[in-house]
Amino acid sequence: MAQLAPIATAIGAGVSIFNSVQQGQAQSANAKAQASAAREQERVRAEQVTLQQSSDARAREARLAGTLASTRARLAAGGISPDEGSAAALTAGMERDAAAAQADSDQIFAARLSAGRRSLLNTDGSLTSFLRAGTTFGSTLRNLLD
Repeated sequence: MAQLAPIATAIGAGVSIFNSVQQGQAQSANAKAQASAAREQERVRAEQVTLQQSSDARAREARLAGTLASTRARLAAGGISPDEGSAAALTAGMERDAAAAQADSDQIFAARLSAGRRSLLNTDGSLTSFLRAGTTFGSTLRNLLD
């Protein structure tokens, strides 16, 4: 009967290791599925941000074109040539302001995209399960030797 105890312990250790590996594989599969879903969500979010940014840029261009046309028309109606002197400086200033606003928008866009990026330090769980299995195996081996 005493000879069956180490065999039973070894079988128990084998079953424990098998269960740990199975659990690790299931965790790994879940982690991969979660990572895939997170990548898809990130792709969709980046696409939404890109669409919003391009929509904002189009709206800003339309406002600038309307403002410039209106300003040029008012200047021309007042007898001032919109392409010369202070009128040209006014329209050039509006264009510079619009370019600066676009640059700010581009920086905000880049910041939004980078803020949503997942960290490279996030674990996917694939190594954790094998470490747990190794710990289980080590404790089982230590119990057998004691």
